[in-house]
This record gives sequence, C-alpha cells and structure tokens, in this order.
Amino acid sequence: MKNLEKRTSIRKYAQREVSNELLHRLLQEAERTQTMGNLQLYSVIVTRSEEQKAALAPAHFNQPMVTGAPVVLTFCADFRRTTRWAEERKAQPGYDNFLSFINAATDALLYCQTFCNLADEEGLGYCYLGTTVYMPKQIIEVLQLPRLVFPVATITLGWPDEQPPLSDRLPLESIIHEERYEDYTPERIDRFYTAKEQLPENQEFIRINNKETLAQIFTDIRYTRKDNEAMSAGLLEALKIQGFLD
Repeated sequence: MKNLEKRTSIRKYAQREVSNELLHRLLQEAERTQTMGNLQLYSVIVTRSEEQKAALAPAHFNQPMVTGAPVVLTFCADFRRTTRWAEERKAQPGYDNFLSFINAATDALLYCQTFCNLADEEGLGYCYLGTTVYMPKQIIEVLQLPRLVFPVATITLGWPDEQPPLSDRLPLESIIHEERYEDYTPERIDRFYTAKEQLPENQEFIRINNKETLAQIFTDIRYTRKDNEAMSAGLLEALKIQGFLD
C-alpha cells in the first residue's frame, strides 16, 4: 500500500462529505479481515450528527477533531450479536468472560486497522483516538451500548485539510527479536532512542516542560502512574457493567 509509507494522523478536515456509499464500501471491504472462528466479533457505530459528536467529545478529552471531522467511527468488541444468535438457535453461549472480551477486542482492532489501510488508499485522513479505553463508561452511555458490547477504538475520518510531517519511528532493529526475546540493555536503549531524543522538536518539548529527559515527559506528564491507575479502575468497572467480568 503506497500511501502507508506517508501515513500521518489527520486532525483537520476539509468541509467535504464522506459519502455513505464510500464509507460502506470500505467497511465492507474491511470485512475480509482475519477473525476468530469467522465470527466477526465487532460492530462499528457511525456518528455524523453534530449533537452526537458533541456528546462524544468529553470522553475524548474534547479533542477538536471529534467535532471537526465529518465522521466519527467507534469500533466495538461485540459478543452480543453472537450470543443472541446462539440463544435464538438453541445453543448455550458462554461469552460473558474476560477471554471473550480479549478475543472480540482483537477482532475489532484488526478490523479497524484494515479499514484504516483502505481509507489511506482512498486519500481519506483519520486520527486514531487512544482515549476510547480511558473513558469507556461515557462512550457506552452516549452510544447506548448493551451488555457484551465494549468500545475499543475510535477514529475521526474525513478528507485532509492539512499535511503534517511524518512522525519519527524507532529503528526496525528495536522491535525485532530473532528466535527469542532479547532484553534491552543500557547500550541497546542508547542505540535505539538517542536519535529520537535528539530531534529538535523533542529537545524543545523537554525545554518547555522543564524536564531533563524525553522519557520524563511520558512518565511525569503524558501517561502518569496516577492517571493510568485511575483509568484502569474505570476500565475494569466498565467491563463488569458490560458483562465481561464478574
């Protein structure tokens, strides 16, 4: 896929419609994604109305692309449809457990990524919102998700109205382990991260935040222990409410 090498997160969108015909074609093509047991354990909520986008925005920390994008897609781990099918066909489903959530979440994320790849090829822009699993209870309420349905990914989608630069990536060597896992020694960390740390934009990021290292930006500001623990508690509570945990 030629566009994947130039893929960037798009947060500003042109005032141009994404037609239902195009959207549905891409969603249908994405159905060829690998799926556990050929069950397709996912659903997608398509949000176009200004009212619904505004209702979803607080769950995504009011990031402006949520209300600025023509379409917001929420990808859900969905074992409800399969459970209802089983119940209607004289079968006894047993999918109200954590393993079933993991299987459905994997299905949904694979489907989401395939859709994103197809959107790239059409020239569409999108931004993946990691906030989906931070505030799931709000999303569940806004989208009226029933038992055994859980939001795992959100993308904003539209025609790009910006050309942001490519984000840096770690060298391939840093993520590949041949035959067995090779742990990260201080020397390997230096080799893999020094270039990233020395980028001018990251040096400026360190300076304006009054930190000593780039790593401290992530541990002390962006993804803190306090926030991670609080949002973990919210995630577990939401999984219980939706029937995936006792």
